[in-house]
Amino acid sequence: MNHQDQRHDEAAEAAEADYPLGAHLVTERRGYAHHGIYIGEGKVVHYAGFAGSLHRGPVEEVSLEHFAAGQAVSVKANPCARYVGREAVARARSRLGEDDYRLLTNNCEHFCSWCLLGQARSEQVEACLHHPAVAVHTVVVLLRTLIETEWRGAHFGARIA
Repeated sequence: MNHQDQRHDEAAEAAEADYPLGAHLVTERRGYAHHGIYIGEGKVVHYAGFAGSLHRGPVEEVSLEHFAAGQAVSVKANPCARYVGREAVARARSRLGEDDYRLLTNNCEHFCSWCLLGQARSEQVEACLHHPAVAVHTVVVLLRTLIETEWRGAHFGARIA
């Protein structure tokens, strides 16, 4: 079994996992963590943002497998959550279609925090603001990843056209 097959198997296992309704899900990406709210039946609501391309995306409902993008998924504990279960799911769904993504003030982590705590915040952004070296490293990795993703998409599209 090669590395890609193993990642696909891990994503399939994650899709079969039974997360509680309203769980704050996190999956690692190159240089950052991506966040979403589990809404049941193998579905996640997340702020797509720049998760898949250089073009920002809206709040959307996707399969757990799509959300995981081949990576492991974990649950972030929120012991002080004001909204849990169906109430958190309703809050996440209330923003479906919103297309106002902003990396520093309205990203996927801000979205999940708002769904559960009623207050939008991002520990990743706060860490970058307090530690400039972390911010520079994160921006470099994100740009490299986005450029590679766009290049692969353009290259693949040209081959099948």
